[in-house]
Amino acid sequence: MLKRRFDKSRLPSRHVTEGPQRAPHRSYYYAMGLSEEEIAQPFVGVATCWNEAAPCNIALSRQAQAVKLGVRAADGTPREFTTITVTDGIAMGHEGMRSSLASREAIADTVELTMRGHCYDALVGLAGCDKSLPGMMMAMVRLNVPSVFIYGGSILPGKAPQIDEIPEDFRTRDLTVQDMFEAVGRHQNNELSDKALDALERVACPSAGACGGQFTANTMACVSEAIGLALMNSSGMPAPYESRDQYAEASGAAVMELLEKNIRARDVVTRQSLENAARVVACTGGSTNAGLHLPAIAHEAGIEFYLDDVCEIFRDTPYFVDLKPGGQFVAKDLFDAGGIPVVMKELRKAGLIHEDCITASGNSIGEELDKIDREADGRVIYPIETPLTKTGGVVGLKGNLAPEGAIVKVAGIAAENQVFTGAARVFESEEDAFAAVKAREYEEGEVIVIRNEGPAGGPGMREMLATTAALSGQGMGKKVALITDGRFSGATRGFCVGHVGPEAAQGGPIALLKNGDMITIDAVSGALSVDLSDAELAERRAAWAGPRETNYASGAVWKFAKLVGPTYKGAVTHPGADAETHVYMDL
Repeated sequence: MLKRRFDKSRLPSRHVTEGPQRAPHRSYYYAMGLSEEEIAQPFVGVATCWNEAAPCNIALSRQAQAVKLGVRAADGTPREFTTITVTDGIAMGHEGMRSSLASREAIADTVELTMRGHCYDALVGLAGCDKSLPGMMMAMVRLNVPSVFIYGGSILPGKAPQIDEIPEDFRTRDLTVQDMFEAVGRHQNNELSDKALDALERVACPSAGACGGQFTANTMACVSEAIGLALMNSSGMPAPYESRDQYAEASGAAVMELLEKNIRARDVVTRQSLENAARVVACTGGSTNAGLHLPAIAHEAGIEFYLDDVCEIFRDTPYFVDLKPGGQFVAKDLFDAGGIPVVMKELRKAGLIHEDCITASGNSIGEELDKIDREADGRVIYPIETPLTKTGGVVGLKGNLAPEGAIVKVAGIAAENQVFTGAARVFESEEDAFAAVKAREYEEGEVIVIRNEGPAGGPGMREMLATTAALSGQGMGKKVALITDGRFSGATRGFCVGHVGPEAAQGGPIALLKNGDMITIDAVSGALSVDLSDAELAERRAAWAGPRETNYASGAVWKFAKLVGPTYKGAVTHPGADAETHVYMDL
């Protein structure tokens, strides 16, 4: 087969491979075993978040080798490199979670710096955890190089042993890490023995892969397909399936086609493709964290697509895919039912997909969907004409308690339970709230307020899964509500409002609340309010002592807190494409 010839005179890698003055640079490549022919080919960065931090990442290195095969077969030279991951399941419920959102920025930054420093021409990115997926996609759009994203795949569902000590509801359902967090609450409530807890923790997560429900990782994996950065159906197959390598190899070949056609990440990520992605989040009951990550990805392209815009799409998108945590099924079940292509095909039937958006294959969304012959199974994926609910599984809120907005997941919550009024029980941190929940120092009907957990004030915008799971484990998930300027894991169940903005550290109304203030959360009308007059709020603001001091006076978390912007814009840390003076690819 004749090798494809690329003109490197316009590619970044010419800066390190072409001409006599680059002889020192080429000597490094010879030192790594590259041939003259390989040095003359385009360089493709193969970025992975592989590490031994968690099962989400452990299969990425293997898949990267398949990507490299695809790149080589298409006459490119792959250059593998790695970046960090902070895994929320292990960081959850303690100080480690302050590193989580900051890690999204670090991932985007380090991929950018590696690509720039070595002048790579295109990028294939592999990621498997909550922040590594958006971080990798942000880097692609920031660099605006030909790019293909690959999800590492979900974990297989766990199965509880059939022993009497384990309650029947655990024995009769697929298990995810969400069940373990809720098991802790049951254990605290003396409804689960030490032996049962020990047995469950050994089987809940049985394989490599990211958390199995429609939590943040799987939500953003669905986004990668819907937004067009990933090959269609590539996100669904579980991580342990070595047949995933076929998608990896195909992705390596695909990025070379994009390079030849000069199709770049910002040709793929447009306002319309972001809307497609938000549709898929809504109809699958995806994580509220998409309301943070979609604006951040848009920011890298210079597109104003804020929390309000995401929530507007959620408002008129039917919810018709029955996935945990609000529903019954896990990611493997969605894959078995046909995956995101079938979901998007249902959305297309209702005219809710922009079909002209280009994808990583070089074809449009419409052209890709034309190839799909499977239909909704009516079990995992319902027909869009008969959805689970008529509006999306995630709702945006605004009001005098959240002038910049907030977000709540309502998937799996009955309409009559989507309005809640109760007295505030205010906590200054997640630790304080968790200790009170553990000690049952709250009352049924209250609204638990956790503040000082925003991006800047936390710092780090921690997730509150430990607290919400404990409430669910105590049987109080529907009997109290919770609001925070932090955020929630995609595995959160119950009436839980996150992303309340402005955050407490910025003097937002949440900073001014006192115990007993009457709060109303109305997910039907999209309102979040406190029964206080403007005059009372102004009086409290005048008396406000200012942001709470934190323990982070230096280091990466301090740096993140100093740079991070408002939640509704994605909690980003740099000016974005609007402030660019150049495009990396054209230097």
